[in-house]
Amino acid sequence: MDQVKHTGELMHAEGMDSRGLTEETVKKLINHSQEAKKQAYCPYSKFRVGAALLTVDNCLFTGCNVENACNNLGICAERNVISKAVSEGYTSFKAIAIARQFIREFGLSWDVYLSKPDGSYMKMSVNQLLPVSFGPEDLDMTKVLDISNEY
Repeated sequence: MDQVKHTGELMHAEGMDSRGLTEETVKKLINHSQEAKKQAYCPYSKFRVGAALLTVDNCLFTGCNVENACNNLGICAERNVISKAVSEGYTSFKAIAIARQFIREFGLSWDVYLSKPDGSYMKMSVNQLLPVSFGPEDLDMTKVLDISNEY
């Protein structure tokens, strides 16, 4: 990501090693995810999430969470950015940077099985998979609405 070119919502990154990411590239990817948070539409949760996705072709996509008034609240940033890339014809990715993962919402100590089509798998805890994740305990509880069960 030594040079980043804007083409509408799509950014092209050049000067990268296809075998791995430099520390500078990772920092830029994280920075783009933080910038994407600014576009979040989150009137209900008031919690902004951004994501930056790097394709194997060194194209960079950004996305954010978008909420709406329904039971599932909206679209997470990861789903948004991956859908955005796929809609532009990209389906192979190098890396993604996100501020919060949905899976983390439900605790750190439960098991995640990462499986392959041949049936082989690797077992990890959520904490092992996401060691620096953001969870409910990190929210400022003064933002949470007090909703009564009474009608």
